[in-house]
Amino acid sequence: MRLSPVTCAYPDDKYENLQIEVVLPGVEKEDISFKITDVSFYVRARKEGVTYLDSYSISCPVNPGKAVAKYSNGVLKVTVPYLQPLENLVDVKIE
Repeated sequence: MRLSPVTCAYPDDKYENLQIEVVLPGVEKEDISFKITDVSFYVRARKEGVTYLDSYSISCPVNPGKAVAKYSNGVLKVTVPYLQPLENLVDVKIE
């Protein structure tokens, strides 16, 4: 069975890094493959009977060479700095 993993990506509090979280319940660390470019990432993980597989676009370029990943309790957490921090953000009034 192939499934797309539950994935969440968001900026950190200072808008300097992209935080990526991928939920991979029951998967062992050695059965995870995570690859990243400046504008996308790909994850593939396997456990008995299930393959988690998907690729994602990143709208603001990141520095893939500085990505750091940790896996704990079924959640892969990746932190990667933006190439240019999101310092020119403009607040949009919501009516």
